[in-house]
Order: sequence, then structure tokens, then C-alpha cells
Amino acid sequence: MKDKIEIKTPEGKLGVLIPGLGAVATTFIAGTMLVRKGLNQPFGSLTQMGTIRLGKRTEKRVPKIKDFVELTDLNDLVFGAWDIFPDNAYEAALKAGVLKKEHLDPVKEEMEKIKAWPAVFDHSYVKKLDGPNKKNGATKYDLALQLMDDIKKFKEENQLSRLVMIWCASTEIFMKKAEVHQTIESFEKAMKENHPAIAPSMIYAYAALQSGVPFVNGAPNLTVDIPAMIELAKQHNLPVAGKDYKTGQTMMKTIIAPGLKARMIGLDGWFSTNILGNRDGEVLDDPESFKTKEESKLGSLEYILQPEVYPELYGHFYHKVRINYYPPRGDNKEGWDNIDIFGWLGYPMQIKVDFLCRDSILAAPIVLDLVLFIDLAQRAGFRGIQEWLSFYFKSPMCAPELYPEHDLFIQLMKLKNTLRYIKGEELITHLGLEYYD
Repeated sequence: MKDKIEIKTPEGKLGVLIPGLGAVATTFIAGTMLVRKGLNQPFGSLTQMGTIRLGKRTEKRVPKIKDFVELTDLNDLVFGAWDIFPDNAYEAALKAGVLKKEHLDPVKEEMEKIKAWPAVFDHSYVKKLDGPNKKNGATKYDLALQLMDDIKKFKEENQLSRLVMIWCASTEIFMKKAEVHQTIESFEKAMKENHPAIAPSMIYAYAALQSGVPFVNGAPNLTVDIPAMIELAKQHNLPVAGKDYKTGQTMMKTIIAPGLKARMIGLDGWFSTNILGNRDGEVLDDPESFKTKEESKLGSLEYILQPEVYPELYGHFYHKVRINYYPPRGDNKEGWDNIDIFGWLGYPMQIKVDFLCRDSILAAPIVLDLVLFIDLAQRAGFRGIQEWLSFYFKSPMCAPELYPEHDLFIQLMKLKNTLRYIKGEELITHLGLEYYD
């Protein structure tokens, strides 16, 4: 057993800064408030309901994660948000239509106090949305300074000891890493010149990191997955994580695909299609935003199945993803998967999945866990990319020389072993030979 890492106690209040006061954010905020009032359960949250095995199976030490590591208490969370619509959180939640009014009304008073600040937004990066509640500035750097003022004011007015920022806003148009993303200096120069390679989400991330605030990217946007942001995070000793919350269809892929690979069952093709009618679906109706999401969703199978290692099984499979905007469904997304597989002697079989899920209901506990874990990472002195949080993302960030791990079960093992490592506990290998000596 190694020495424990020194973790700062989560004293005082933790401010949760949220770009995007839409369906995901309001479902997370309202749900957290209901849980801390004892009016509901935090289903789906690993930090609140999950357990962790410590030591040998015979020791029977299986505490809840929240009792094992020093996580911030839910009562100590304070919420602030930006949005292009000037609604408070209660109004925004009603418009989102995810939670029933009878679930919102017990926390109405608290939610009404959370009023959306004017957002940094540029219609050219999210073409299907626009709204009146926007900041104005001569340059993108000026906008970053305005966000930094918002952060400072929020911290002072609420007497917060720490802050985190988590992206719950829309998917931006597809962007590749450019020359201006390589260094902090080139990035700042590009902001001052209003360079098109600087998207609004990057301005938020820059403002957060320059303000000493960890940043989590919940969308498939490029945002912090660039050298300049990684360097800025390291410079300020801050953790970052992303990207794109793993909620519906991709979650199922990262469960099913490892099972196929474990049994050496081959794959001919995997066709995925979705219908959804929320703001996310509307945004993804734009081909440029869909391209960003498509890139995020397509990578998981290739990394899990490793066609270069198993060419006979996975060397030639066809993978297609479709997302269709269908307003009547609202936040109730339906994902269909047709999976053409083959087994012994090449005989074909099929798996059909019809997942009727609720997008924001799946995302909300992810947001909660990431808020608490990124704060833990900060208090434990971690900085830069937090690969141990890959469990929560469709397109996990990792070091440039590595490939991202997509297997849900490996991701969970990595997360729990990181918690054991932090606390000086033995890492679990599941070898189990000691029981049979």
C-alpha cells in the first residue's frame, strides 16, 4: 500500500459555472436540489450511489464512493449559468419540458434565483440557434475578459471557496486543430484578431482556466482538446476533462462491443440512427454541427474492436451513424441499432437494439459526477487531462501519443483504481490467485 495523496478538504461552497442553461443544465440543477431536500434519489450517479471494493473479496470492505473519497456535499453546490435566452432556471426548465411541473415546483424558489447571464455566442458556430441575451465586445479577447469578470463577481457575491466550469451548451460546427491553437501566445493573439478558429466554447474555457477554474467539456466541440488549453491548464495547475457526455446510443455501444470482442464474435456492420426533438436535435439538424457529433460517435467502435489487431473479425465492418431532428419527441430520444455479427464458421446473426431513452435524464447524473470528480482532482493536485474520467465521455481526451480507451468496463476500472490510488489503497487486478494457495 502506497502513501495517500494529500487531498485538500472540501471546505466552504463550490460554485458550478454552466455555459448553457438548457435541458441538461436545468435537469441537473433541479435534480440536485430535489436530492438534497430528500425529495428524490440520485439514480444514475456513481458518486452518490456507487460503491468501491477495497482490498480482498474476503475483507468485505465495500463503502460507497462518497464515503470513501472527500467529495463536496451536495448542499455546498451553488449554481450560475450563461445562456442566450434571459430566463431563470425555473423558466428554462419548464421550456425544456424534461421534468414535470410537480417535480420543479418544490425547488421553484431556488431555481428562480439562478438567472442566465448574457452569453458569449456567435450564430455562425451554432447555426440553428440564436437568442437576445448575448455579450458584445470588440474582440473575442474582450469577451473572455467579460466572462472573467462574471466569474469573479459570482465567486465574491456567493462567498465561494472553489469553482468548476462544465459545458452544457450546444454542439458547435466541426473544427480541426489549427496553427493558432498550438501555443497560449498564438491563441491569445488569435482572440484579439477575432480569428474564426476561436469558437465561443474556447473563449469560455480560456476564461475559466485564466481564472483558476477547472473546465469540463460536455460537447463534442474542440474546446480544450488543443495544445494551448492543455498548456494553460498545466500552467495554472488545473485539471480538464472531456469530451461529449456518453448518454444514449454510444453508451450502449461501449457496453455491447466489448462483449462481442471478449467472445471473439465478428462484426460485418453496425447501423445506428436516432430521432430526438430537443434543442440538441435542432442544432444537429445543421450538417456542420452534425459533423462534429458524428466524429465523436464514430470513433468508439474502431478503438474498442481494434481491427488492426483482429482483421479477420473486425477488419471490414461498416459503421454508419444518423441523427434525425423530430420535434414531437422532445427530449425523449429513440436510438435504433442494427448489428450484423458472425460466429463459428462465419454463420451470420443479428442484434437489434431499440433504446427509448431520455437524453437529459441520462446526462444530468453525469454532470453531477463530473462536477464532484473534477473538484476532487483539483484538490488532489491533479493537472491537465484527466483520462480517468473517460467513463463519462463519447470521445475521451488523452495524451497525444495514446489512443483513447472506449471500453466502458475498462474505463470504470480505471476510474475506481484512480480513487484507490488517491487514497493509498491496493489497486484491484481481479487476479484472485491468493484465494487458492
